[in-house]
Amino acid sequence: MNISVIVPVLNEEKTIATTLAALVTLAPYEIIIVDGGSMDQTRELAAQFQVKIISSERGRGQQMNRGAGAARGDVLLFLHADTRLPASAFSDISAALSEPCYLGGRFDVELAGEHWLLPLVGRMISYRSRISKVATGDQAIFVRRQVFERMRGFPDMPLMEDIAFCRTLKRLGDVACLRSRVVTSARRWEVDGVWRTIFRMWTIKLLYLVGVSPARLKQFYADTR
Repeated sequence: MNISVIVPVLNEEKTIATTLAALVTLAPYEIIIVDGGSMDQTRELAAQFQVKIISSERGRGQQMNRGAGAARGDVLLFLHADTRLPASAFSDISAALSEPCYLGGRFDVELAGEHWLLPLVGRMISYRSRISKVATGDQAIFVRRQVFERMRGFPDMPLMEDIAFCRTLKRLGDVACLRSRVVTSARRWEVDGVWRTIFRMWTIKLLYLVGVSPARLKQFYADTR
């Protein structure tokens, strides 16, 4: 099973080298970096690794779609620039997708940080996702290529593209909820505050579900690098 890893980036010089150093040791079929117009050293740092670097218009959904279009694998894995996969990631994906009923899936998540609440937050995110079958992008969403093409990729939205994608995916078939965990940076939680971030994220998701446009919600979700 050939798994293409697609990493959308924008000004990720603080994290990209660490992420790629960990990723290349797992020997994926290919790694595609999709740059949305970085103004720092992201591209130069990524170029030190055996990866393909392409450019895209800014916007995580557009960048991931651009990477998928350049990918050759039969499974697409979308990885955030500040997230590390478990050592068993590719064997876990292959085992899950050996069951024809699964169209794609996601990992449980662990937040890397010092605050005592972060382990609990990670478990809550994983549990909520396991119940709802809807994941956020930092859970390393993966999907069969044919299914992704059938879905016509991620929606062109400034925010919540991962939620919208997963909601459509689960309507089409089963979603694998892997118990192995990705480790993602807790930089947003540490910069903005854990309780404030919890409140903001739940509020944004609730407003999205009741119909508030992602463009409007984006105003309340600043990028943290």
